[in-house]
Amino acid sequence: MISTPLEQFTISSIIPLHIGKYYFSFTNSSLYLFLAIGTAGLLFHFVTQNGGFLVPSRWQSLVEMIYEFVRSLIQEQIGAKGRKYFPIVFTLFVFLLFTNLIGMIPYSFTATSHLAVTFGLSLSLFIAITIIGFQIHGLHFFSFLLPKGAPLILAPLLVVLELVSYCFRAISLGVRLFANMMAGHTLVKILSGFAWTMLSVGGALSVASVLPFAVVFALTGLEIGVACLQAYVFTILICIYLNDAINLH
Repeated sequence: MISTPLEQFTISSIIPLHIGKYYFSFTNSSLYLFLAIGTAGLLFHFVTQNGGFLVPSRWQSLVEMIYEFVRSLIQEQIGAKGRKYFPIVFTLFVFLLFTNLIGMIPYSFTATSHLAVTFGLSLSLFIAITIIGFQIHGLHFFSFLLPKGAPLILAPLLVVLELVSYCFRAISLGVRLFANMMAGHTLVKILSGFAWTMLSVGGALSVASVLPFAVVFALTGLEIGVACLQAYVFTILICIYLNDAINLH
């Protein structure tokens, strides 16, 4: 029985594994990450089997919509140079979308509500984008730290500020996703617990519990929208950062 709103975020070990001083146990977070990947993989496998259908089914239409959405996102944010990065951006969006949505199932686990997951993902992508910038532009990539037309006398200050701002991209990207997912689930849990307590008391309070229950259902629908929105926000920011690295904007 979950007694506190934050207990739903507890990481528990399923298959304990210790190698020396290191802890590699398979946890509930790992389970739901694999579940999200497996669900998405199975959906795409069955939908694209034998090349799909000329008249698409509902699931095929959904997959095609996601494909077109990510393709148009890359085209708008990066342009023709971003086409070769479509696989990683598409995979990222689908992974976050399915992970967030699976976390909305009652008594499941939201892996993206943990900073270790979101920050690890954002940091690895930040490093990869930085490497791409150096591969394309070499040392000229450092010119990104000095805005065009800036007074030369302010260059030392601007470079430091831009460098700090650039490095904080990895932190803000991971914290934004983690905070939104955790806050939403916590609020739903608090209100549902409050409604259940009112219902258990009985009498007039059991009748009044209809109101918080209605709010919980409304918030659940909102949280599903937030789950999709956060996958979109994370992906579009990655596209913007890629565009900065490729085109030095």
